[in-house]
Amino acid sequence: MGERRRLGYMTFPWLKGHGTENDFVLLPDHDGKLHGNLDAAFVADLCDRRRGIGADGVMRVIRSEALGIDTDAEWFMDYRNADGSMSEMCGNGIRVFAKHLVDEGLVDGEHPVEIGTRDGIKTVTVDGQIYSVDMGVPDIGGSSKVRVDDHAWDAQDIRTGNPHAVAFVDYLADVGTLADEPEYDQDTYPEGVNIEFVVREGDHHVAMRVHERGSGETRSCGTGACAVGIATALADDADQPVTYRVDVPGGTVHVEWRADGHVILAGPAEIVARGEMEWLV
Repeated sequence: MGERRRLGYMTFPWLKGHGTENDFVLLPDHDGKLHGNLDAAFVADLCDRRRGIGADGVMRVIRSEALGIDTDAEWFMDYRNADGSMSEMCGNGIRVFAKHLVDEGLVDGEHPVEIGTRDGIKTVTVDGQIYSVDMGVPDIGGSSKVRVDDHAWDAQDIRTGNPHAVAFVDYLADVGTLADEPEYDQDTYPEGVNIEFVVREGDHHVAMRVHERGSGETRSCGTGACAVGIATALADDADQPVTYRVDVPGGTVHVEWRADGHVILAGPAEIVARGEMEWLV
Protein backbone atom coordinates (compact mmCIF):
# COMPACT_ATOMS: atom_id res chain seq x y z
CA MET A 1 0.00 0.00 0.00
CA GLY A 2 1.29 3.48 -0.79
CA GLU A 3 4.29 4.46 -2.92
CA ARG A 4 7.17 4.42 -0.49
CA ARG A 5 10.11 2.03 -0.86
CA ARG A 6 9.45 -1.43 0.61
CA LEU A 7 12.14 -2.91 2.85
CA GLY A 8 10.30 -5.91 4.30
CA TYR A 9 7.26 -7.21 6.13
CA MET A 10 6.03 -6.85 9.70
CA THR A 11 3.15 -8.92 11.05
CA PHE A 12 0.88 -6.56 12.91
CA PRO A 13 -2.47 -6.97 14.76
CA TRP A 14 -5.65 -5.05 14.01
CA LEU A 15 -9.13 -4.84 15.51
CA LYS A 16 -12.45 -3.63 14.10
CA GLY A 17 -14.96 -1.84 16.30
CA HIS A 18 -17.86 0.58 16.15
CA GLY A 19 -19.91 3.03 18.20
CA THR A 20 -23.50 3.19 16.90
CA GLU A 21 -22.14 1.84 13.57
CA ASN A 22 -19.50 4.55 13.20
CA ASP A 23 -16.74 2.01 12.55
CA PHE A 24 -12.99 2.04 13.01
CA VAL A 25 -9.86 0.01 12.53
CA LEU A 26 -7.75 -0.04 15.70
CA LEU A 27 -3.99 -0.56 15.40
CA PRO A 28 -2.38 -1.51 18.74
CA ASP A 29 1.02 0.19 18.51
CA HIS A 30 1.63 0.67 22.20
CA ASP A 31 5.32 1.53 22.00
CA GLY A 32 5.40 3.31 18.63
CA LYS A 33 6.95 0.63 16.41
CA LEU A 34 5.10 2.04 13.39
CA HIS A 35 6.52 5.53 13.75
CA GLY A 36 6.64 7.17 10.32
CA ASN A 37 4.67 4.39 8.60
CA LEU A 38 1.08 5.48 9.29
CA ASP A 39 0.82 7.56 6.14
CA ALA A 40 -2.37 8.87 4.57
CA ALA A 41 -2.32 6.43 1.64
CA PHE A 42 -2.08 3.44 3.95
CA VAL A 43 -4.92 4.69 6.16
CA ALA A 44 -7.10 5.27 3.09
CA ASP A 45 -6.36 1.74 1.87
CA LEU A 46 -7.29 0.25 5.26
CA CYS A 47 -10.58 2.17 5.28
CA ASP A 48 -11.56 1.24 1.73
CA ARG A 49 -14.62 -1.02 1.94
CA ARG A 50 -13.67 -3.08 -1.10
CA ARG A 51 -9.86 -3.12 -1.09
CA GLY A 52 -9.27 -2.93 2.66
CA ILE A 53 -10.82 -3.80 6.01
CA GLY A 54 -13.33 -0.97 5.65
CA ALA A 55 -13.95 1.79 8.19
CA ASP A 56 -14.81 5.44 8.77
CA GLY A 57 -11.40 5.99 10.34
CA VAL A 58 -8.27 4.49 11.89
CA MET A 59 -7.16 4.77 15.53
CA ARG A 60 -3.61 3.97 16.53
CA VAL A 61 -3.54 2.82 20.17
CA ILE A 62 -0.26 4.23 21.45
CA ARG A 63 1.28 5.46 24.67
CA SER A 64 1.62 9.23 24.82
CA GLU A 65 5.28 8.85 25.74
CA ALA A 66 5.95 6.90 22.54
CA LEU A 67 4.62 9.85 20.52
CA GLY A 68 6.69 12.31 22.53
CA ILE A 69 3.57 14.01 23.88
CA ASP A 70 3.80 15.66 27.29
CA THR A 71 0.50 14.77 28.95
CA ASP A 72 -0.79 13.15 32.13
CA ALA A 73 -2.72 10.57 30.07
CA GLU A 74 -0.79 7.32 29.50
CA TRP A 75 -2.69 6.45 26.31
CA PHE A 76 -3.19 8.59 23.20
CA MET A 77 -5.83 8.17 20.49
CA ASP A 78 -3.97 8.86 17.25
CA TYR A 79 -7.03 9.24 15.02
CA ARG A 80 -7.17 9.56 11.21
CA ASN A 81 -10.18 10.08 8.94
CA ALA A 82 -10.97 7.62 6.15
CA ASP A 83 -9.00 9.72 3.65
CA GLY A 84 -5.92 9.62 5.89
CA SER A 85 -6.23 13.18 7.20
CA MET A 86 -5.81 13.79 10.93
CA SER A 87 -8.76 14.69 13.15
CA GLU A 88 -8.78 16.40 16.53
CA MET A 89 -11.38 14.19 18.19
CA CYS A 90 -13.86 11.38 17.64
CA GLY A 91 -16.63 10.89 20.20
CA ASN A 92 -17.68 7.45 18.97
CA GLY A 93 -14.10 6.39 18.37
CA ILE A 94 -12.89 7.24 21.86
CA ARG A 95 -15.57 4.99 23.37
CA VAL A 96 -14.33 2.10 21.21
CA PHE A 97 -10.75 3.02 22.11
CA ALA A 98 -11.63 2.91 25.82
CA LYS A 99 -13.41 -0.44 25.44
CA HIS A 100 -10.29 -1.91 23.86
CA LEU A 101 -8.12 -0.65 26.74
CA VAL A 102 -10.55 -2.10 29.30
CA ASP A 103 -11.00 -5.44 27.49
CA GLU A 104 -7.24 -5.97 27.21
CA GLY A 105 -6.60 -5.06 30.85
CA LEU A 106 -4.52 -2.04 29.87
CA VAL A 107 -6.59 0.18 32.18
CA ASP A 108 -8.87 -0.42 35.13
CA GLY A 109 -12.43 0.05 33.92
CA GLU A 110 -13.65 0.45 37.50
CA HIS A 111 -12.21 3.96 37.49
CA PRO A 112 -12.51 6.83 34.96
CA VAL A 113 -10.11 6.35 32.05
CA GLU A 114 -8.07 9.32 30.83
CA ILE A 115 -7.19 9.31 27.13
CA GLY A 116 -5.09 11.88 25.31
CA THR A 117 -6.39 13.35 22.05
CA ARG A 118 -5.48 16.27 19.79
CA ASP A 119 -8.27 18.11 21.63
CA GLY A 120 -6.73 17.45 25.03
CA ILE A 121 -7.40 14.77 27.64
CA LYS A 122 -10.85 13.18 27.64
CA THR A 123 -12.22 11.13 30.55
CA VAL A 124 -14.31 8.03 29.85
CA THR A 125 -16.51 6.36 32.48
CA VAL A 126 -17.71 2.78 32.02
CA ASP A 127 -21.12 1.62 33.27
CA GLY A 128 -21.86 -1.84 31.92
CA GLN A 129 -22.17 -1.51 28.12
CA ILE A 130 -22.42 2.29 28.18
CA TYR A 131 -19.33 4.45 27.81
CA SER A 132 -19.70 8.11 28.83
CA VAL A 133 -17.17 10.68 27.62
CA ASP A 134 -16.59 14.11 29.14
CA MET A 135 -16.16 16.06 25.91
CA GLY A 136 -15.25 19.31 27.68
CA VAL A 137 -16.75 22.75 27.14
CA PRO A 138 -17.95 23.54 23.60
CA ASP A 139 -17.04 26.63 21.61
CA ILE A 140 -20.23 28.21 20.26
CA GLY A 141 -19.98 30.48 17.25
CA GLY A 142 -22.38 32.25 14.93
CA SER A 143 -24.54 31.26 12.01
CA SER A 144 -23.70 30.46 8.41
CA LYS A 145 -25.37 28.71 5.48
CA VAL A 146 -25.16 25.13 4.24
CA ARG A 147 -26.55 24.02 0.89
CA VAL A 148 -27.52 20.78 -0.84
CA ASP A 149 -28.56 21.19 -4.46
CA ASP A 150 -31.25 23.91 -4.47
CA HIS A 151 -31.88 23.80 -0.71
CA ALA A 152 -30.20 26.11 1.80
CA TRP A 153 -30.42 26.22 5.59
CA ASP A 154 -29.05 28.32 8.43
CA ALA A 155 -26.45 26.40 10.40
CA GLN A 156 -25.15 26.90 13.95
CA ASP A 157 -21.37 26.89 14.35
CA ILE A 158 -20.37 24.65 17.28
CA ARG A 159 -16.90 23.26 18.05
CA THR A 160 -16.83 20.07 20.14
CA GLY A 161 -13.24 19.09 19.44
CA ASN A 162 -14.12 19.14 15.72
CA PRO A 163 -15.91 21.93 13.84
CA HIS A 164 -19.62 21.42 13.17
CA ALA A 165 -22.36 23.22 11.26
CA VAL A 166 -25.77 22.14 12.59
CA ALA A 167 -28.85 22.76 10.44
CA PHE A 168 -32.47 22.04 11.37
CA VAL A 169 -34.53 20.69 8.45
CA ASP A 170 -38.15 19.68 7.95
CA TYR A 171 -37.29 16.17 6.75
CA LEU A 172 -33.99 14.31 6.70
CA ALA A 173 -34.82 13.10 3.19
CA ASP A 174 -34.61 16.73 1.99
CA VAL A 175 -30.81 16.53 2.08
CA GLY A 176 -30.72 13.74 -0.52
CA THR A 177 -28.09 11.01 -0.56
CA LEU A 178 -25.21 13.15 0.80
CA ALA A 179 -23.02 11.41 -1.76
CA ASP A 180 -21.32 14.77 -2.33
CA GLU A 181 -20.13 17.19 0.31
CA PRO A 182 -22.71 19.91 1.03
CA GLU A 183 -21.69 23.49 0.32
CA TYR A 184 -20.60 25.51 3.34
CA ASP A 185 -18.95 28.81 4.25
CA GLN A 186 -15.26 28.19 3.69
CA ASP A 187 -14.31 31.44 5.39
CA THR A 188 -15.90 30.12 8.61
CA TYR A 189 -14.46 26.63 8.14
CA PRO A 190 -11.14 26.92 6.27
CA GLU A 191 -10.10 23.42 7.37
CA GLY A 192 -13.43 21.79 6.50
CA VAL A 193 -16.44 20.99 8.66
CA ASN A 194 -18.76 18.20 9.74
CA ILE A 195 -22.32 19.07 8.75
CA GLU A 196 -25.32 17.78 10.72
CA PHE A 197 -28.92 17.86 9.52
CA VAL A 198 -31.47 17.58 12.33
CA VAL A 199 -35.21 16.95 12.76
CA ARG A 200 -37.22 17.00 15.98
CA GLU A 201 -38.78 13.71 17.05
CA GLY A 202 -40.28 14.71 20.40
CA ASP A 203 -39.53 16.34 23.73
CA HIS A 204 -35.73 16.34 24.21
CA HIS A 205 -35.50 13.94 21.28
CA VAL A 206 -33.98 14.61 17.83
CA ALA A 207 -32.67 12.62 14.87
CA MET A 208 -29.74 13.52 12.63
CA ARG A 209 -27.71 12.68 9.57
CA VAL A 210 -24.12 13.78 9.13
CA HIS A 211 -21.57 14.37 6.41
CA GLU A 212 -18.11 14.16 8.00
CA ARG A 213 -15.10 15.91 6.52
CA GLY A 214 -12.66 13.33 5.21
CA SER A 215 -15.16 10.45 5.47
CA GLY A 216 -18.46 11.40 3.77
CA GLU A 217 -21.82 10.42 5.24
CA THR A 218 -21.38 8.12 8.23
CA ARG A 219 -23.83 6.13 10.32
CA SER A 220 -23.03 8.21 13.38
CA CYS A 221 -20.78 11.02 14.64
CA GLY A 222 -20.16 11.45 18.36
CA THR A 223 -18.81 14.99 18.32
CA GLY A 224 -21.62 15.80 15.87
CA ALA A 225 -24.26 14.38 18.21
CA CYS A 226 -22.86 16.62 20.95
CA ALA A 227 -23.06 19.62 18.62
CA VAL A 228 -26.65 18.69 17.78
CA GLY A 229 -27.59 18.43 21.46
CA ILE A 230 -26.08 21.84 22.15
CA ALA A 231 -27.72 23.45 19.11
CA THR A 232 -31.09 22.02 20.13
CA ALA A 233 -30.70 23.31 23.70
CA LEU A 234 -29.85 26.75 22.33
CA ALA A 235 -32.88 26.67 20.03
CA ASP A 236 -35.06 25.59 22.97
CA ASP A 237 -33.53 28.23 25.26
CA ALA A 238 -33.14 25.33 27.70
CA ASP A 239 -31.58 25.72 31.11
CA GLN A 240 -28.60 23.56 31.98
CA PRO A 241 -28.30 20.76 32.93
CA VAL A 242 -30.28 19.31 30.05
CA THR A 243 -30.15 15.97 28.22
CA TYR A 244 -31.19 15.11 24.68
CA ARG A 245 -31.69 11.76 23.03
CA VAL A 246 -30.03 11.85 19.61
CA ASP A 247 -30.97 9.17 17.07
CA VAL A 248 -28.44 8.46 14.34
CA PRO A 249 -28.77 5.96 11.48
CA GLY A 250 -26.64 3.52 13.49
CA GLY A 251 -28.44 3.76 16.83
CA THR A 252 -28.94 6.17 19.73
CA VAL A 253 -26.69 8.23 21.99
CA HIS A 254 -27.50 10.65 24.79
CA VAL A 255 -25.98 14.11 25.17
CA GLU A 256 -25.99 15.93 28.49
CA TRP A 257 -25.02 19.60 28.71
CA ARG A 258 -24.14 20.06 32.35
CA ALA A 259 -24.48 23.14 34.54
CA ASP A 260 -20.69 23.56 34.53
CA GLY A 261 -20.72 23.79 30.73
CA HIS A 262 -19.21 20.35 30.08
CA VAL A 263 -20.86 18.06 27.53
CA ILE A 264 -21.21 14.33 28.26
CA LEU A 265 -21.68 11.85 25.41
CA ALA A 266 -23.05 8.44 26.43
CA GLY A 267 -23.45 5.43 24.17
CA PRO A 268 -22.38 1.86 23.40
CA ALA A 269 -19.08 0.58 22.03
CA GLU A 270 -18.30 -2.79 20.46
CA ILE A 271 -15.30 -4.72 19.19
CA VAL A 272 -16.50 -7.01 16.39
CA ALA A 273 -13.40 -8.54 14.76
CA ARG A 274 -9.65 -8.92 15.05
CA GLY A 275 -6.83 -10.33 12.98
CA GLU A 276 -3.29 -9.83 11.72
CA MET A 277 -1.91 -8.18 8.61
CA GLU A 278 1.44 -8.18 6.89
CA TRP A 279 2.57 -4.59 7.05
CA LEU A 280 5.01 -3.49 4.36
CA VAL A 281 7.75 -1.35 5.85
